[in-house]
Amino acid sequence: QGVMEGYNGTIFAYGQTGSGKSFTMQGIADPSSQKGIIPRAFEHIFESVQCAENTKFLLRASFLEICNEHIRDLLGADTKQKLE
Repeated sequence: QGVMEGYNGTIFAYGQTGSGKSFTMQGIADPSSQKGIIPRAFEHIFESVQCAENTKFLLRASFLEICNEHIRDLLGADTKQKLE
């Protein structure tokens, strides 16, 4: 809810390979009870924006992967490209 009040928000997943981070973050679309944190958060944010009156919003999201000291932008055109 703080994000809707103008505060920055971060959802961070950390853990060993195979521990369920991707499933927790993304989940699966069907059944809807298996959706992950990210789709649920986006739904909440966009529903709140749609219901707000006389308010402007700027929404910006990044989706990064840090693995073996390499950073990749998972929303970029080339998700294999490493960032500095």
